[in-house]
This record gives sequence, C-alpha cells and structure tokens, in this order.
Amino acid sequence: MAELTTVARPYAKAAFEYANAEGKLELAIWSKQLTLAAAIVQDADFARYLSRPSMTVAEQETALFAACGGELSASVRNFLSLVAANKRLMALPAITELYEVLKAQAENTADVVVISAFDVSDDQQDALAKQLAVKLGARINLRTEVDATLIGGVIVRTGDLVIDASVRGKLAKLTAALNI
Repeated sequence: MAELTTVARPYAKAAFEYANAEGKLELAIWSKQLTLAAAIVQDADFARYLSRPSMTVAEQETALFAACGGELSASVRNFLSLVAANKRLMALPAITELYEVLKAQAENTADVVVISAFDVSDDQQDALAKQLAVKLGARINLRTEVDATLIGGVIVRTGDLVIDASVRGKLAKLTAALNI
C-alpha cells in the first residue's frame, strides 16, 4: 500500500494543482469524475479486462472512457490518458483518495468519523462538530457509526488522528497497565 501511495502522490498533486488553478467548481468536477473513474477501475471484472497482456494503452483508454460514458471533461480525459500511458490506471483509486485529501486541506475541511456505542442525536452531533471545529481549526464533515462493542463513549477518527474515549479503549489500557 505504501508503494501505491508513493506512485499515486505525484499524480494526485498534479491533478489537484490543475483543478485548483481553474477554481472551486473545477475542484468539485475533478473530484466527481476521478471518483467515477476510480470506481470503474476497482471493479474486479473491469480490472481483469484492463490487465490482459494483449491490451494496448489506447484500448485501455477507450475502455475506460466508454465505461465512464460522456461524464468526463476534456481535462480529466487528458489526465486519465497520461495515467494510462504510464501504466498506472490501477493506482487510480489511490490517486483519487490523495486528491480528496489535498482538496479537503485546501477547503479547510476535515472528514470526521465518530464511532459510538449508541446512536448520536442531532444535537450531540452539532455540539461535537463545534468542539472538533475549534480543536482542528477546520470545517467538519461529520459521519457517525454505531459499534455496540465499545460499551460506552466514542472513538473519533480524522486523518491520522484517533481519539479513543470509549469504555472498551479505557479497559484495554487498564488491562495493558496491569499486565506489566
């Protein structure tokens, strides 16, 4: 995975820099179209089809563009042609993921996942989003999940940051401390 990220990073950066130079609307367009292309490439049957040794770069491009329908702008088509020419189409999901990270940084937003033992009410979500916005200094896109194995409390994940305030996490720390 680290190798794939290393391969994907310069492509994601180039795509982001181009789209960002064109403006906010272009960032959203690229995001939507890269996500579509990445989803198509991730399909097992399509990936197997593209991986055939007899497949030329032009055939790969044609197949991808046909699968995307008329959804791709000229600039995204050119970018995907470059990715295909360098035999990196299978890195497209990683490229898209890194592009989204760069886009979120530029828009000063953070995608936050809150995992709780119970459903989190709208009021609790709003309060949590406000507190996280202050702590992270960014607009928060909050998504909640329920995991009854936490017993109580929450786990908050955003990027590389994980805040484990769950009962399960506290019990695990206590167990580790007692096993010294």
